[in-house]
Amino acid sequence: DAAAHLEAGASKAIISAPPKGEDPVKQIVYGVNHNEYAGEDVISNASCTTNSVTPVAKLLDDEFGIESGLLTTVHAYTGSQALIDSPMSKTRRGRAAAENIVPTSTGAAQATTKILPQLEGKLDGMAMRVPVPNGSITELVVSLAQTPSVPELNDSFRAAADTGPLAGVLGYTDDEVVSTDIIGLPFSTTVDLRSTNQVNDGGLYKILTWYDNEFGFSNRMLDVARFIIKTDS
Repeated sequence: DAAAHLEAGASKAIISAPPKGEDPVKQIVYGVNHNEYAGEDVISNASCTTNSVTPVAKLLDDEFGIESGLLTTVHAYTGSQALIDSPMSKTRRGRAAAENIVPTSTGAAQATTKILPQLEGKLDGMAMRVPVPNGSITELVVSLAQTPSVPELNDSFRAAADTGPLAGVLGYTDDEVVSTDIIGLPFSTTVDLRSTNQVNDGGLYKILTWYDNEFGFSNRMLDVARFIIKTDS
């Protein structure tokens, strides 16, 4: 469908969702793999959840080595759900969105491994749609090859966000925030440093990272568009 915009006169089309269909479409997560753009006419900005987890996964894998991981996104309800109990192909998504916690699928783990192919077969995940209109959080539980302490892990997030390659994409907070506090943040993902956890000083860790699934994602769409214009000019 995106190609119809090209036929109508647009020079490029950016899909604000994971791509579907038989023709392969490159997924771009700004700050992670945007430099892989090679002049394609149609690209995807991936999903808001993929944008939330991929920068964190890249940092963890680059610095400490991810051996395996599971993610759970606790996500604001979306237009793919019903407002009142209704028949749908995904039965749980047919239950009233504003009244239920809805376990469902997410393609974010698989999309992350497309963007970071070294993680192929190492990540999986699911979603919990919850009764809030905006503001989401991803729980990433990973087994790392190295065993940094929690302060060392949090320092890595701070460094990457403050002056590193993920500045402007990755954020962090030391405050005891809740979902409404992060609405309007421009970052793809904001690590909740107070919630970083490690089991028995071993290699199993839990990271919580917030995202405004509307505004943060929209900012990355603009970043990708600006990058394309600059690259093609």
